[in-house]
Amino acid sequence: MYQSQPDGEFVGESYYGDAAVCASPPPPRRRRRIIIAASLAALLVGAVVADRIAAAHAESRTAEAFQEGMGTPGRPSVHVGGFPVLTQLAQGSLRHVDITADDIPARGTTRPLPVTKLTVGLDGLKTSGNAKKAHARSVEATAFLSYDDLSSALGVRISQGDKPGRVDATASLPLAGDVTVSAAVSAVSGNRIAFSDIRVTQGELIPPAKVLLDKALSKPIPLQNVPEGLRLRSVTPTESGTDARFTGKSVIFRPGSSSVA
Repeated sequence: MYQSQPDGEFVGESYYGDAAVCASPPPPRRRRRIIIAASLAALLVGAVVADRIAAAHAESRTAEAFQEGMGTPGRPSVHVGGFPVLTQLAQGSLRHVDITADDIPARGTTRPLPVTKLTVGLDGLKTSGNAKKAHARSVEATAFLSYDDLSSALGVRISQGDKPGRVDATASLPLAGDVTVSAAVSAVSGNRIAFSDIRVTQGELIPPAKVLLDKALSKPIPLQNVPEGLRLRSVTPTESGTDARFTGKSVIFRPGSSSVA
């Protein structure tokens, strides 16, 4: 005899109570895949963390070597490029390193000209156990020289000229007032900045003013506080200072190093 089913029940289907839910575990093959994927992900994360720790250590040692070599008051900013860094360290050479340092003091000169800011890109930086010495295969660098620092070194007020490649130099006299001349700026041998084509643009070039300006501009001013092996290629006046561009091969950072020939 045909018997009707209770309301809510259907023939051939399981009945789920309010408090019971059945879920089949994943098949063994799928479970193995999940475990392998999770293990690989954990290994990858661990490798990345280890590589970042190695990069931070390399950056710290490079900053220490640069600070010791150049005598900067504070630690420079250092960034090690490329991944993985552990492989580079194992090979004994970092592919590319960027360094930014402020307030590099001048040494051994009668007209001390500090470097206001130095940005350096190093290729092939050799790693070693000596934290006070670093060696790079090739380097490109820009030394920013503020007009305030240039003025202090030269003894006259330096500012941007009215034409590209030129600066203004102003000598202030107690009774005669200001005398301003315009001068072309260029890089010359020995990592020196030279001033030429000097023209009076304001005031009268009386003898006392001429003496001050000749003392400031007649002889090139050396940059004696850049890493050994760098060579000055160009000098470009900007609104707030001059950018001195350097390049070099086999550049060394160490205490007392100087690139002056």
